[in-house]
Amino acid sequence: MRRVGVVCITLYMILALLGGSAAAQQGETAITSATTSKATISLGTATPGGGFPLYGDAFAKAMNAGDPSLEIVPRNTKGSNENIPLLEQGELDLGLVAGEPAYQAFMGIDRPPTRLKILTAIFSSPGLFVVRADGPYKTIRDLVGQTVVFGAKGSGLPIMSRYILDGLGLKQDTDFKAIYLDRAGDGPAMVQDGRAAALWGAGIGWPGFVAMANSAGGARFIAPSADEIAMVRAKHSFLKPLTVPANSYPGQREPIASLGSWSFVLVRETLPDDVAYRLARTLHGAETTLCQTLAQACETTAANTVAAAPSVDLIHPGVLKYFKEIGAAK
Repeated sequence: MRRVGVVCITLYMILALLGGSAAAQQGETAITSATTSKATISLGTATPGGGFPLYGDAFAKAMNAGDPSLEIVPRNTKGSNENIPLLEQGELDLGLVAGEPAYQAFMGIDRPPTRLKILTAIFSSPGLFVVRADGPYKTIRDLVGQTVVFGAKGSGLPIMSRYILDGLGLKQDTDFKAIYLDRAGDGPAMVQDGRAAALWGAGIGWPGFVAMANSAGGARFIAPSADEIAMVRAKHSFLKPLTVPANSYPGQREPIASLGSWSFVLVRETLPDDVAYRLARTLHGAETTLCQTLAQACETTAANTVAAAPSVDLIHPGVLKYFKEIGAAK
């Protein structure tokens, strides 16, 4: 087993390190400490150019400023589908995970149920297609048979689109010429230069949508209609109606109704309760700073975490203790 330091945050953890206790052995992870008491905590994000690295940098900056004895270090990964096993193996302390892969992991869909826990909900992710404004495509059905970029390999975006399209009776890999990227940031250029008809993405302030909206030709967003939203939810009720507010992107003058899920910061199972408590306290003390740093991070609140979690039992016990103290949970 590789040897990794234990964070010297509390007396409990110091004693665990000195005593070589079973609890310390079980808690060996990517958390490290040097000769000082500063705790270095790894945070898995995703490939460059996507929303998770953008959020991860803002999250780390706000957390490190809120508690100078913390050093949260973002790390690019392949995204949600890599972050989950890395957390389970103790290779990450924290990881950003989209709602759909988190749901599958918690429910044990196509895999054993995970024992990972929620630190916080980070933002809602309404799913949308984006096309060039001068293109002919106006509905999801218009895109059938066309080349569509569904996101980076290993990210949660292709999983969300697969559920939504399935609810409409469409198959992502047969009804569309599906492209999956090595780097999330490569998608907008493929639509702009005509290699693809559309790009799938999700969220408010998502970099791919920003790039498309700021391009010379502008962008048109395509979301499920009201009837299509009802069809999807009849089959996949865990997907929630969500709205992209007007003016979230340049040229987008009206709100866009869609559906999607909440993304989370998940933590490894062995993260001690007092560490999780401290992270929650620091995070929610820095909510205003995080919101000022990144607009979509304004949704990172204790109240949203309690509301977005599939069950409060999935919130880390240390986090839940803090939430109860501040009245955010019963």
